[in-house]
Amino acid sequence: MGDYRRIADRIAEDIAGGRLKPGQRLPPQRAFARRRGIAPSTAGRVYGELVRRGLVVGEVGRGTFVRAAPDGPAGQALVESGVTGAPVNLELNYPSAPGQPELLAPVLAPLLRPDVLAEALLPAAATGTPQAREAAAGLLATPGWRPGPERLLFTGNARQAIAAVLASLVRPGGRVGVEQLTYPLVKEIAVRLGITLVPLAGDPAGLLPEAVAAAHRTAPLSALYVQPTLHNPTSLTTSGPRMRQLAQVLGDLDLPVVEDRIWSFLHEPGVPLAAHAPALTHVVDGLSKRVAPGLTVGFLVVPPHRVGAVAHAVRSGGWSAGRFALEAAVRWAAEGTVARLVAAKRADAGRRQRILAEELAGFAVRSDPHAYFAWWELPAPWRADTFTAAAAAHGIAVTPGPAFAVAPGHTPDAVRLGLASAPEPDLRRALRTLARVAARRAGDRSGP
Repeated sequence: MGDYRRIADRIAEDIAGGRLKPGQRLPPQRAFARRRGIAPSTAGRVYGELVRRGLVVGEVGRGTFVRAAPDGPAGQALVESGVTGAPVNLELNYPSAPGQPELLAPVLAPLLRPDVLAEALLPAAATGTPQAREAAAGLLATPGWRPGPERLLFTGNARQAIAAVLASLVRPGGRVGVEQLTYPLVKEIAVRLGITLVPLAGDPAGLLPEAVAAAHRTAPLSALYVQPTLHNPTSLTTSGPRMRQLAQVLGDLDLPVVEDRIWSFLHEPGVPLAAHAPALTHVVDGLSKRVAPGLTVGFLVVPPHRVGAVAHAVRSGGWSAGRFALEAAVRWAAEGTVARLVAAKRADAGRRQRILAEELAGFAVRSDPHAYFAWWELPAPWRADTFTAAAAAHGIAVTPGPAFAVAPGHTPDAVRLGLASAPEPDLRRALRTLARVAARRAGDRSGP
């Protein structure tokens, strides 16, 4: 048991002595085991010990990188070591409005009456209840579009809604078109379902319809997955004309589409893709961002002829919503609690965007004044992996750009910053630290 710690000690000495540099990638664990003549399980313990000591950081699918900071040749650290202040997680992105518990609690109180609770603890069907369908239809409605309650289905959360729709639309081995940068959990869902994701090009107006048509000609697509409103991670919102063009192409190809609208509640109300292509569009939304992540409901609006197929996928996947959560959602919607939380979170997102603009002024940051996240295109010579490691050395977690990339060879030198979860003073401090780190490294590498 002590052997792996002695090996970890030697690696730690190499980090402290500058022989292993900040952001440098360690060998894969199997290669490390072969070089050292140790068992792969021992190599795993070595890497685990280095993570526990805070000397390295692991990125799924990318590797393990040095996060401690030795002094550079001139005696100045390229990346300051040691965490100052409490850790700040800019990977998590769960908005919480001031006074949120006080808003939610009174509506839940009636559910705790024994007679009401007995009903609320019964299993829920994928179709929910008539009251839940009406409430969800009202929550999701925008000017120019209101889903029919008979088209509503419910899951435990929005991720399960995505999985259910894709499982109902795509056979194993099928192809699904997605934006070149997409929600990382869609990549995981695709792996579990045996689906191939096909990255499609876009521009500042949104996904290119001709890219969809070209990919479909190459080999038929089974479906399309898009985030046209406040796209995660870039915050891009597809323009109205582009939405109509995309709907026209989808109609010509008879191609089903999954429209993820999980962040749309923050944006100015617009006409969704579902209004332009109602017979093809499956809308995914949920309560986790609007209300709270701990009591979630996923919403699905599906074409009338597909209600049965998608409901079957929800049941067979075990993705049905909890009845208690459904009952809570109905009451929060009826009492206006959701509307008040949405208004508060829109204001909160605006404040956080102003902090972002102040602290990262001069950097290439793409965002939207309504969004809870931002896409930071890093200055040279930073790479996403080394910057993520450098941020971790300061106790700041960010999401590296490659986590969103669909094509293996396209790893953007960017990071996504989640603005929702950290208290505002911590957010400001973290962004200021990241700006200092980014500027110092660029200056160190650009000099003679």
